Amino acid sequence: MPSFKVRDLDIAVTFRDVVLLPGYTSVEPREVDLATKVTKRRELSVPIVSSPMDTVTEAEMAIAMARLGGLGVLHRNCTVDEQVEMARTVKRAESFIIRDVVTLTPDQTVGDALKIMEAKSISGLPVVDSEGRLVGIITRRDVAFAEDLSAKVAEVMTKKVITVGEDITVEEAKRIMRKHKIEKLPVVDEKGFLKGLITMKDLVSRERFPNASRDEQGRLLVAAAISPFDLERAKRLDRWMDILVMDVAHFHNENCISAAAKLLKEVSAEVIVGNIGTYRAAEDVITKLEGVAGLRVGIASGSICITGEVTGVAAPTLFAVMEVARALHDYGADIPIIADGGIRSSGDAAKALAAGASAVMCGFLLAGCKEAPGAPVVVGGKMYKYYRGMGSPAARAKRFAKDRYQQPAKEIAEGVEGLVPYRGEVATVLRELIAGLQASFGYVGARSIRELWEKARFALITPIGRQEIGGHDIIPMERTP
Repeated sequence: MPSFKVRDLDIAVTFRDVVLLPGYTSVEPREVDLATKVTKRRELSVPIVSSPMDTVTEAEMAIAMARLGGLGVLHRNCTVDEQVEMARTVKRAESFIIRDVVTLTPDQTVGDALKIMEAKSISGLPVVDSEGRLVGIITRRDVAFAEDLSAKVAEVMTKKVITVGEDITVEEAKRIMRKHKIEKLPVVDEKGFLKGLITMKDLVSRERFPNASRDEQGRLLVAAAISPFDLERAKRLDRWMDILVMDVAHFHNENCISAAAKLLKEVSAEVIVGNIGTYRAAEDVITKLEGVAGLRVGIASGSICITGEVTGVAAPTLFAVMEVARALHDYGADIPIIADGGIRSSGDAAKALAAGASAVMCGFLLAGCKEAPGAPVVVGGKMYKYYRGMGSPAARAKRFAKDRYQQPAKEIAEGVEGLVPYRGEVATVLRELIAGLQASFGYVGARSIRELWEKARFALITPIGRQEIGGHDIIPMERTP
């Protein structure tokens, strides 16, 4: 027996193995700023990212996460066209000037306009000639009062349209729209060609969500999961995405690294690679890949992941973050870490951030939200939502994300499926997570994530200690007769 392998073992600590120690503080929770970098260029107001799982993040969740200051990562267990359409939906959800404008031509029918409005959930369409010059606008009101659906758009559209140039400011756009009592404001160039569209809905949303994650054009930030081996999907998504996220269970693999090196040269979006879980993995990524914008860290900690059980191999998220953060420090690499897996509470999130992460990726905490795919189900008088791992038999049956797991494991399920409690709107869940994080920072004495990295101190806790710091020795109210 090679006994040397059991000497000086690393201790792969998990969230429940440690506590953060309180420190001298002058920081009140309300003073804590949770702003962070999720990639080298992209900033978030809150360090929370939704997982690219098909029971967690599609367009609705990605929109909600971005509006609340976080980030959604669209899953890839679908066709390329479906994933691109989800991305387009997020980008069209809000913008100061919408560039990807849906239009009509004068010779189309009122029926055509109605179908497009219903399919795209929009209330008005600019009308352009064959060369792209603006000639009118048609709204839901025009359609509602039209008696003949076969009538031409030219017969019912508004021809005298108030327009603005591309140098318009937000405040000026608001003033014009309020003065003329209009909800849509076409943007044209000096020759009358349509260049974009401003809507009152988007302007109101900007006021309602001042801390939203946005790109340079004022659109919501969005990320999408990709495989390092699917360059075609990555290229298709690249036009719409701010961030592409490698979605591999074990990225520290020669084939993955080689494929990623090629892909990084072919896309303009920032790329987060992962998952990785050790110092050596981070070292190889730093030294072998150029242009990596972020690291997705943690292997086998997720509540619906059974990789550790099936294979005996794991790098629990907290341990993995500590390992990768150490490697980044040693190499002087400033690359954000996203802690992925096992986050069950704001306390777990605080520990991940204290260990060196810039953000946490959540699946379990968000799968029960209204914005997650799927309808709630009622079991025993309580509401739940369906949640499954991407390595579960049901997810693998769709085949699109089957290559997330390495080739030899394709015949082995590495995930499970089940129900999680319905949690209501994601805004409520994030509000509770943020409050818990701010309280944790206050106890440590840190005003920001970077200060937390410097001031946080960990201590191991015994199983008895773990029981003691939770509720104990009482009868919970829900069990009271």
